[in-house]
Amino acid sequence: MTTALHIVCPHCHTTNRIQSEDLNKEADCGRCHQALFTGRPVALDEAAFDRHLQRSQIPLLVDFWAPWCGPCRHMAPAFEQAAGLLEPQLRLAKVDTEAVPNLGSRFAIRSIPTLALFHQGREVARQSGAMGRDDIVRWARAQL
Repeated sequence: MTTALHIVCPHCHTTNRIQSEDLNKEADCGRCHQALFTGRPVALDEAAFDRHLQRSQIPLLVDFWAPWCGPCRHMAPAFEQAAGLLEPQLRLAKVDTEAVPNLGSRFAIRSIPTLALFHQGREVARQSGAMGRDDIVRWARAQL
């Protein structure tokens, strides 16, 4: 059965409506005409985070990190590779807790890197500590 889904563009953060059967196809944003799924995490500020959290109907997997964090830098390539395996069923995003401290506070991020999975506007799972690509994919899929 086909249903219409709201998907937020990773480039211009406009909400798009696409059919669920078209998730695996190369869908473009109706506003900026760029791909809705790039196979790469999107860096989010607070406004963009809220837009993806509240408007997108696919789960949002967020890597809360900081540039000075060694384990965060070590996990970054694995998180990027995981995006290619998990999209379009999930949107992967990165939030720099140094640049966007309000989000770190809002979600009580106490250690980094921390992965948080959100669905339908609320947090459904959390995992702290660096993980490899396969562990990220396995963990994310197990939560859904």
